Amino acid sequence: MLNMRIIKKLLTGSAIALGLATSALAAGGGVAWDKAPNRISDMGSLQNGAKLFVNYCLNCHSAAFMRYTRLQDIGLTQDQIKNSLLVTDSKIGDTMVASLAPKQATEFFGKNPPDLTVIARSRAGANGTGADYLYTYMRTFYRDDNSPTGWNNLVFPNVGMPHVLWELQGERRAVMDHETHAFKGWEQVTPGSMSAAEYDHAVGDLVNYLQWMAEPAQTTRQIIGAWVLVFLAGLSFLTWRLNKAYWKDIT
Repeated sequence: MLNMRIIKKLLTGSAIALGLATSALAAGGGVAWDKAPNRISDMGSLQNGAKLFVNYCLNCHSAAFMRYTRLQDIGLTQDQIKNSLLVTDSKIGDTMVASLAPKQATEFFGKNPPDLTVIARSRAGANGTGADYLYTYMRTFYRDDNSPTGWNNLVFPNVGMPHVLWELQGERRAVMDHETHAFKGWEQVTPGSMSAAEYDHAVGDLVNYLQWMAEPAQTTRQIIGAWVLVFLAGLSFLTWRLNKAYWKDIT
């Protein structure tokens, strides 16, 4: 179980790297966050999200406090994990470490990309939850020739991260109003391997997995919490009846 010091460090590092741009968004009006689909109990969604995470995120980002063996909790067998999700020389009992070494990552990006173990819990705000932020963030990349990476993002302007899912979504440009510089819509430059609806669904699965990874026991916790409330309600009723029976002959 993660101690509070580790969680604090992860939340702080992840929040900075993925865009704590609250003041900038407030000044420019910002972008409304879309509501992320809640499929935390959908094993198929979690499994697809894990596959996307390993194939597209784990190249640069780590999830150093999540072991591959924990993926059995979302219905994957050890053979499936070994054959489909161990893309490096890692063993099934290892933690999910990025393919890119921290030193190389710092040379390429100027800083080592943050650990994503609890990233879905780090960006809740007035616009929505951390899952809402990630869902909107991963769907608002666009081509920008003035950016060092060739990409920009509506939620996190001047982001240093390139659009790793561009082959799925295709290339888009953001259409801005020339006078107000407000966002007006999207212009599809080249198609992706997925339709817009398919891409949104895939990003929903990815965010769903990130949300689960931040607290794998959350579903169990919620179920136990519900049963505890039922037990306390029953106990309260029995206590009330016992108290009434005890005092019935005393006036």
